[in-house]
Amino acid sequence: MNAKSFVERGGIQYAITLLLLGGVAWQAVEWTVNRIYVPVGSSLLLRYKGPLLFGAREYPEDGQLAKRRENGVLEIGVLEQMPGPGRHFYCPVWWERTIVEDPVVKPGEVAVVTSKVGKTSQTAGDGQFLVEGDLGETSQKGILRKVYGPGRYRVNPYAYDFRVIKGMQEERVGSQMKVSGWVLIPTGSVGVVTNQTDNPITKAKKGIQPDVLPPGLYPMNPWEQKVDLVEVGYREKSISSTVKVDAAGEVLLDKAGEPEMADDSSGISFPSKDGFPIHMDFTSIWGILPEQAPRVVEYNGSIEAVENRVVVPLIESICRNEGSRLGAVELLVGETREHFQEEVARQFGEKLKETGVALQYGLVRHIYIPQDVRVPIQQAFIADELKLTREQEQLTAKTEALFREAEKNVELEASRVVVETEKMVAGKVADGEKTAAETTAETTKLVAEIDKQTAELESQAKVLLGKADADSLKLMSEAKADMFRLAVEAFGDGDSYNKFIFASGLPDDIRLNTFYAGEGTFWTDLKGFSETMLGKQEVERRVPAKPTK
Repeated sequence: MNAKSFVERGGIQYAITLLLLGGVAWQAVEWTVNRIYVPVGSSLLLRYKGPLLFGAREYPEDGQLAKRRENGVLEIGVLEQMPGPGRHFYCPVWWERTIVEDPVVKPGEVAVVTSKVGKTSQTAGDGQFLVEGDLGETSQKGILRKVYGPGRYRVNPYAYDFRVIKGMQEERVGSQMKVSGWVLIPTGSVGVVTNQTDNPITKAKKGIQPDVLPPGLYPMNPWEQKVDLVEVGYREKSISSTVKVDAAGEVLLDKAGEPEMADDSSGISFPSKDGFPIHMDFTSIWGILPEQAPRVVEYNGSIEAVENRVVVPLIESICRNEGSRLGAVELLVGETREHFQEEVARQFGEKLKETGVALQYGLVRHIYIPQDVRVPIQQAFIADELKLTREQEQLTAKTEALFREAEKNVELEASRVVVETEKMVAGKVADGEKTAAETTAETTKLVAEIDKQTAELESQAKVLLGKADADSLKLMSEAKADMFRLAVEAFGDGDSYNKFIFASGLPDDIRLNTFYAGEGTFWTDLKGFSETMLGKQEVERRVPAKPTK
């Protein structure tokens, strides 16, 4: 091996050693200087400082954060994207590294986000100051229309301002209390929404919306919408006059039994047509239905304003106007007083309906008339009532006398009807007995005639039966004689028939044998007579056999 080759080999080894040492040194720098650890719940905010000696220095557009362009060049400045939790390697020579905590929205909170980057909104002059879009997707500066509920969000603080609203945010606008943020609409209430600007997505216009929100939880952007909580349903409002009470709290009554009025102008007070001071109590059951809530908010603002500006003034004005048209006596008398109450209730209901309020009941509870006016009128009415009572008592007595007379007439007529009934019953009984006797006689006569006819028929039957028996005997005799005649004719003569009769009368066990005798003497033909008459076996039994030798 020559020196040249040795030098070359030594150079290669040296180079390899330098490379290894450089790699180790770089890894040492990478894991000690460049390494940065981002904990859970945080993000890494990076700002690129740019190249030190070589390379292009590019900057982002106005209002935008730095990003990597399509040609691969990285813009100088704060990067829009932020790495999440974990281990990252960025050299502090070229990068400014900052760990930022991710904002957290807790339950019952909402977050309103303002975009700091992008173009200035061109529709701000038209009242469109809200920005459409989501985090990382906005192209204009301004408050985002969308609000963010509970959760953890990775938000670049240079790009977005993340503002958390805790609970329900209240804001008083004049006499109205408006809420936003995490809006809770309780049971028995509805939410009337007021848009701060037009919504191009839902086409909703600026102002009070006709549709209300039912009870529930709603995240509301305070810069987009505000909500009026309106309690719906019916409520009671009474206007009462002050009366005098004793130390025990009992109401003091005058001589006529009416409460004594206190020396003030409480309740509904007005002069009557004839100039007497009148006090009145009134109770109304009124309320607001869900569909009426937007109108109430638009024209009155709140329930309290409806009661103070609409309900109470209407009650007082209608009662005073209608009551001043009547005199004290008319307000006391039943018919005119009832008409006054009905008219007040009718006008009150119509006026409330015009303002968007529903009325269930409107009732004039009591009318206080001065004692100086009321007592004479009551006494006059009492006298009239006493007179009417006496007249009614007289009419009652007269009616009772007529009733007693009618009772006697009824008793007389009842007795007469009983007698007439008994007479009619006796006549009917007699007629029945007569009819029964006549029926019995007719029946007896008919029975006798039937018996007579029966006897005649029985006599005729006996004659016919006798004649029939005689005819029968005659016919039988004739038939019998005719039978004998025919029998004799059949046998040829009477002698043969007699022999047949004789033979028919012999016993069944008698034997008749025929003995033939030919020519010659009788005795010569007697040979073999015994065999013939007695039979061969009988002869053998009677004649003993000859002995054999």
